[in-house]
Amino acid sequence: MDALFASPWGALLIFFARIVDVSCDTMRVLFTVRGKRSIAGVLGFFQALIWIFAVGTAIRHMDSYLHVLGYAGGYAVGTMTGITIERFVAYGVAQVRVVTRSSGHAIAETLREMGFGVTQSAGEGRAGAVEVLHTIVQRSQVDDVLQVVDKFDPVAMVTVEEPRAIRGGFVDTREWRMPLPWEKSRQRV
Repeated sequence: MDALFASPWGALLIFFARIVDVSCDTMRVLFTVRGKRSIAGVLGFFQALIWIFAVGTAIRHMDSYLHVLGYAGGYAVGTMTGITIERFVAYGVAQVRVVTRSSGHAIAETLREMGFGVTQSAGEGRAGAVEVLHTIVQRSQVDDVLQVVDKFDPVAMVTVEEPRAIRGGFVDTREWRMPLPWEKSRQRV
């Protein structure tokens, strides 16, 4: 077995192990920040287990530039892979703020028809009166909201932020999972 790890195949194994371990670490940090201890703990366990294998193999073969490059390259690709997975999963909620000069009512009504809660208020911008819309949506739904905004006002100012805490209002706060058939798409909190 040691002959396999000493060969160029060993460097390739290190490369792929680092991709998996760094991707797990990226997701572990995401779940840690969101307070999901159990998921973060399980990911941390597997991340550390894989890391020990990868670093141990790389250190045993420090004289091989392929093993060192496999270790470093796996870290780089693992970082990119972890970010891609995080974007795909889109876990959590986002606050979307829209500032528009002309289409606030149309945007708000369309979003409400789609089941989103929207708070609409009048404001004053640099060039005059504006309408300000606020909504909180699942991160996976942000693109749907942006498509509605682009349809009615492609030059509207839009900001997307991650709220630290949510209390009250009309927000879908269910965690990332497949909804059960009898669950409504929106719930009052």
